[in-house]
Amino acid sequence: MLVENWMNSPVITVDVKDSFDDAIRLIKENDIRMLPVLKKGKLVGIVTDRDLKRASASDATSLDVYELSYCLSKIKVKSIMTPKPITVPIYYTIEETAEVLLENRISGVPVINDAGKVVGTITQSDLFRVIISLAGIKNKGIQYAFSLEDQPGTIKEIADIIRAYGGRIVSILTSYENVPHGYRKVYIRLHRIKRDKLLELDKELKKKAAVLYMVDHRENKRAIY
Repeated sequence: MLVENWMNSPVITVDVKDSFDDAIRLIKENDIRMLPVLKKGKLVGIVTDRDLKRASASDATSLDVYELSYCLSKIKVKSIMTPKPITVPIYYTIEETAEVLLENRISGVPVINDAGKVVGTITQSDLFRVIISLAGIKNKGIQYAFSLEDQPGTIKEIADIIRAYGGRIVSILTSYENVPHGYRKVYIRLHRIKRDKLLELDKELKKKAAVLYMVDHRENKRAIY
């Protein structure tokens, strides 16, 4: 899954000469948290809603509301932006982008094309949207978690049992975190299982694998094994 399919575009930007008021207006009007800052069309920084809050707080002191408004209108974006921002190219995957955000402890980045032009932004919220899409949770259903041997065919055995009970598999996710050597965790979300068949399905699955938990989102039922 590539960044270009999930980024916010067309991108909303500000110029280094724009004022604090201009930046805060754009953020509020467009319900965004980050603005790339340009100078003659070239990316030179970013300004976030946190930068704007910090700037307004630092200038508040003992000024009355009219003096504060005048003071903030004179502040230029250049003086509060973060220069030389971290970026990701448009062809990065979502996973690579998540690594960049995590390693640098940032909430979002501008996205650039091959010519170095800013074509979008991508944030933590966008990554959450990807997770929700991949997991298929919007359609509720049931999720099973398994500890399976890391061998060819182990997932197929589980999937075949689910299909035999009329289940439709929506997503299969795997992880090697915090598992014994030679094993992996597998998370399967499924739909269309009749509730009166769940106990029977549960027994069949346990014959083939270690079931870690089951969550029935439609009924809001959870079973931890």
